[in-house]
Amino acid sequence: MTADTLATLSDQLILAAILLYLAAMVGYALELAFATRPAQVRELVASDGSTITETQEAEPVAWAMRAGRIAVGLTWVGWAANVTATLTRGLAVERWPWGNMYEFVVAMILAAVTVYLFMQLRYPVRFLGAFVSVIAAVGLGFSVRVLYTQAGPVVPALDSYWVAIHVTAAIAASGLFTVGGVAAALYLFRGSRGEGQSRLPALADLERIAHRVIVIGFPIWTFAVISGALWADKAWGRYWNWDPKEVWAFITWVAYAAYLHARATAGWKGKAALIVSLVAFGCLLFNLVGVNIFFGGLHSYADVN
Repeated sequence: MTADTLATLSDQLILAAILLYLAAMVGYALELAFATRPAQVRELVASDGSTITETQEAEPVAWAMRAGRIAVGLTWVGWAANVTATLTRGLAVERWPWGNMYEFVVAMILAAVTVYLFMQLRYPVRFLGAFVSVIAAVGLGFSVRVLYTQAGPVVPALDSYWVAIHVTAAIAASGLFTVGGVAAALYLFRGSRGEGQSRLPALADLERIAHRVIVIGFPIWTFAVISGALWADKAWGRYWNWDPKEVWAFITWVAYAAYLHARATAGWKGKAALIVSLVAFGCLLFNLVGVNIFFGGLHSYADVN
């Protein structure tokens, strides 16, 4: 295939992935809405006049459970389209396929979906699919409509093996933090509902998921910051240049470090800790997209086109 054919194929596969993620979202939503009904809580009066609380779990609906399983299959197919789109884009441009914001967001979405899919192979986290799939569809749609850049060469600063080291680490950590952000947001939503009134898992399970992926993602993000400094020294002669991208990458690191430190030493758990993690996730999103929209600097080669 020619480079133009590969680039066109990559674009078409991204559109297919968007549709597949949207279809998966519908299946997950049906399962979440109908298969896992809230428990029914009744208060019974005993013969001695005392009150007994009785909880009755509703039987899952077979067709809704089937919709959830189909949604997982659609997510895997969408993931395969996302992977193939990334590979064909790389073959078309003959470089690592994350040299601009469009390619970075596509890869970050792929990382987030990968984290979710492999987590649900081991843990009962299928409920996250409804939210991860909508983020994937919206993220890819945003990248196509707003960030899209024609396949082509990159500026000399990005023609380096450091792309495979620094940017790959940033993508992997961003995917993990995205899943953590979803779990943290669901925790706050779940906490605002009364007992027996939510179809989401228990608060402890949501907090455990968020904490687990952040614990894994934090050292990867740390490596991304360090490798970025090493790349900066090689490219610009200094490890630190107070570039907006560098500053916000460090702010993101500090925010996640604050979450982990508070949870480990001050005993923060639950709502307070997860609010800190969501602030950190907001810093991450601003670093990845907002900085490129609102600021210039040494990283302006990755600006929105």
